[in-house]
Amino acid sequence: MIFIDQLDISGKKLLFRVDFNVPLDGTVITDDNRIRANVPTFRYALEKGAAVIVCAHLGKPKGQVKPELSLKPAADRLAELLGVPVELAPDCVGPEVESMAAKLQAGQVMMLENLRFHKEEQGKTEADRGDFGKQLAALADIYVNDAFGVAHRANASVVDVPRFAKQSCAGFLLKKEWEFLGEALEKPNRPYVAVSGGAKVSSKLGILNNLLGKVDDIIIGGAMANTFIAAQGHNVGKSLYEADLIEDAKAIMAKAEEKGSKLHLPVDFLYAKSIEDTAAAGECAAEAIPGDAVVLDIGPKSIEQFNQVIGAAKTVMWNGPMGFFEKPAFAEGSLALCRRMAGIDGALTIVGGGDTDAVVHQAHLADKFSFISTGGGSFLEFLEGKELPAFKALKESFK
Repeated sequence: MIFIDQLDISGKKLLFRVDFNVPLDGTVITDDNRIRANVPTFRYALEKGAAVIVCAHLGKPKGQVKPELSLKPAADRLAELLGVPVELAPDCVGPEVESMAAKLQAGQVMMLENLRFHKEEQGKTEADRGDFGKQLAALADIYVNDAFGVAHRANASVVDVPRFAKQSCAGFLLKKEWEFLGEALEKPNRPYVAVSGGAKVSSKLGILNNLLGKVDDIIIGGAMANTFIAAQGHNVGKSLYEADLIEDAKAIMAKAEEKGSKLHLPVDFLYAKSIEDTAAAGECAAEAIPGDAVVLDIGPKSIEQFNQVIGAAKTVMWNGPMGFFEKPAFAEGSLALCRRMAGIDGALTIVGGGDTDAVVHQAHLADKFSFISTGGGSFLEFLEGKELPAFKALKESFK
């Protein structure tokens, strides 16, 4: 795989695939972090005398033109950040777009309209995707993938464009993800601690199995911990858990011991009578959850124990909150661990996943972490040890 700074891009037209799937309130972007993340690559291209064409998706229009999912707010915000005009094309393929791309000069920027207005973008097979990728590739001299957020998706703009482009490479954001995550997985400084939370064991099975034996400690929290508590033979009350994964949880606990990775489960919880409650009804030990209780956060003893493990770490990989952090009464577990990670001197601290990212920003500690991944599904699949379609396509195009 080659990167943008390894190619001569002066005087060339560059087609960038980025992830501008930003949250909107009407036409107002409420979080522009994904746009900001690509700015260094764009600035580099413009300084080197390239013309920039940006393509991205927004929301789930499912192959239909939906004006409320236009990329205009993203184009306007990018123009503000770059300090140059960003013209939004009326579509992403077709004669008018081709004409606009042909007229684009060095130092200029244009953005294509939402890729997902075309059903071919998300076609399941090469036949479903047709020549959509080929049409996109024809707009530029060089294709640059700088969208880790969609690196796990075999979309036309991710896997087909590199096949038809004259040259293909990765941008600085994709390079940064590749290097940080790769370093954490391949040659971590130890102790290496993985912190895994969120709702479901099912979405993390692959990761847990892949990390066992590679990490020194695995901390499990969030609702997914309930399945492990149940696997130990304890009652979990009315709490969310996956009964069909009890045996998988037992297998992970056994494998952790066999592989030499220490598994840390909560020893206490905050609980409520209902998931709708905005205040905790009390605290309980992990082996004494009341029958009518819903556990919604880890308790103070768990926080203390988890923070001791985190505090000794040299590498921390964190995905998934410790509780129902959206409600202030059940946010302390996630925020406390976040503060501890942010306070470790000299450690590599990596955060991935939308909810985990939200916790970090809620704590106003984003600048205290080594790296915050822009990928959700891509981050998870990378941790599972899978080769992402975007990386595979770029490597094959280089060959």
